[in-house]
Amino acid sequence: MTTSSIFALIAAAATLIAFAVVLRPLWRAKPRSAAIMIAGLTLSSAGLYPLIGTPIALDASMVKRPDTIEEALAQLERSRDRFPDHEGWVMLATAYARVGKPEQAREAWEEVLKRAPDDANFLAAAAEARAQVHPQRRFDAKAVEYLQHALKNTPDHQRARFFLGIALRQQDKPAEAAAVWEPLLATVDAANADTLRAEIDAARVDAGLQALPSPSAGTANAPAERGLVVEVALDPAFAARVRLRGDATVFVIARAPGGPPMPVAVEKHTLADLPLRVILDDADGPMPTARLSALKDVEVIARISESGNAMRQEGDLESKPVRVTLPADTPVKLVLGAE
Repeated sequence: MTTSSIFALIAAAATLIAFAVVLRPLWRAKPRSAAIMIAGLTLSSAGLYPLIGTPIALDASMVKRPDTIEEALAQLERSRDRFPDHEGWVMLATAYARVGKPEQAREAWEEVLKRAPDDANFLAAAAEARAQVHPQRRFDAKAVEYLQHALKNTPDHQRARFFLGIALRQQDKPAEAAAVWEPLLATVDAANADTLRAEIDAARVDAGLQALPSPSAGTANAPAERGLVVEVALDPAFAARVRLRGDATVFVIARAPGGPPMPVAVEKHTLADLPLRVILDDADGPMPTARLSALKDVEVIARISESGNAMRQEGDLESKPVRVTLPADTPVKLVLGAE
């Protein structure tokens, strides 16, 4: 087994363990929901390893490839004082978590943050580590500070936002927890969105608020009223030279100009539906606190997403954004692939 393979194994296992520990209260109340959320969030965090990579040689002792996680950990421990940058500390922190040494993992993540203090992935991982060490598996004040810092730098970071919501629930702040979680509804897949919506509704009810309105798709035959009519097409020349999957996801998105990347209204379709005509309105909003009808101006785009994630990913294809003043009397026309 290669060093990179061992680290990949460490990372995957440590992530599963971390989510299972942090979600223990949810597991007791709703085991099926917790299982779904653990699986979904583990997949969403799988990008950490490719971002980090594997140091080729931390020192001479790393030349021999370890055969087990324990050997890899021993080699990392011998080299810890000579790590050239944060990457070795990331590997060491993850290895400690995998072998059941949470205190050492927490300390190693602190060393990571000394060298890379603004990375949202590392801030979220350091917060996790602190929760694992806490006797009641709570996110302490320092962990919350890390999560807030991560979201300040990267507002669409899923793990940091999810963990901060848990921390707020632990602090008996259900309204704040629901507000933190709500933007995630636009970024997770349908199965996890249903589970997350249930947890948000539970938090809102505990806070004395109404549950979220039931999601419903706009229909092309309904009157526009306060909605925004959007027509989306694929450029014929682009379609002729590029092979695209018919089941690729197409998002039609309205968002605040110059604001956060989270949409105020979004509909999900497939490439096979093009050309299409939709009406975006408040029923398409993932966050009840950010409504399309409350905006004076919106920016409208269409996006082809191979991943099916509403947040932009590398390789996604977007139409040119169109800024519209509401209410709009004419349809917004978007063309994907146009130059």
